[in-house]
Amino acid sequence: MQSADANPRVDALRPLRYLVRVPLLLLHVVVALPVTVALISLPDGGRRLRNGESLRQRMIRAWQGGLLRIFGLRPRRVGAPLPGAALFVANHVSWIDITLLHSQHAVGFVAKSEIARWPLVGWMANRAGTIYHRRGNENSLRDVMEQCVVRLRAGQPVGVFPEGGTGDGQNVRVFHARILQAAVDADVPVQPVALGYGEHASAQTQVAFARGESFGRNFLRLLGERGRVVEVQFLQPIAPVSGGRRGMAENARAQIAQALDR
Repeated sequence: MQSADANPRVDALRPLRYLVRVPLLLLHVVVALPVTVALISLPDGGRRLRNGESLRQRMIRAWQGGLLRIFGLRPRRVGAPLPGAALFVANHVSWIDITLLHSQHAVGFVAKSEIARWPLVGWMANRAGTIYHRRGNENSLRDVMEQCVVRLRAGQPVGVFPEGGTGDGQNVRVFHARILQAAVDADVPVQPVALGYGEHASAQTQVAFARGESFGRNFLRLLGERGRVVEVQFLQPIAPVSGGRRGMAENARAQIAQALDR
């Protein structure tokens, strides 16, 4: 991964972006959000759209896609997500990763429990069926694994970040293999997903949390960042292998790292 997008010079256009984007964000929250909530609360009778999505999934994807565009991010998809039950594993750069993936595919994520308390993002995560994990709690991890298996066996996709948290954007860290056991137990494939901010993943470090940066500060900083492409690459699926979760994790990480380095 590169950092060519980094620019030490003062960004003179940042105040102008705030002037435009803050009102758009308020409209997206005050107007578009209640409409989205109303629509996803309606009974749909189990009907599916042509691509297999429910109305609720489509509306959540549309709202999340609108939020990305307010932040100046233009998603570009490469490849296609597996339909039905699959465990999607992705590199983890920032809180906006979940919004990005939701804009491309309706997935119930495993995320740290703190996200549930974050303004706006936490609320949407709750509505999207996020499975929360309390870090360092072994009982919580067992519960998360059980919920993942139940959902996967019910035909629902689940998304995880096997790095165990966000990094500095410099590289893809080692994947924790234990969470991939859910795919083995449910007998569903794993699909790696590479998230690259900027052309050729050149803005990973700009999007990632700075040292000591809170969610609120990162949120405001990203709101004023220059517009950029963000690429979502759905990579080669990995078949579940009994007893082979470490190999599956290494395979997924290698695919993602290679995709980001191209």
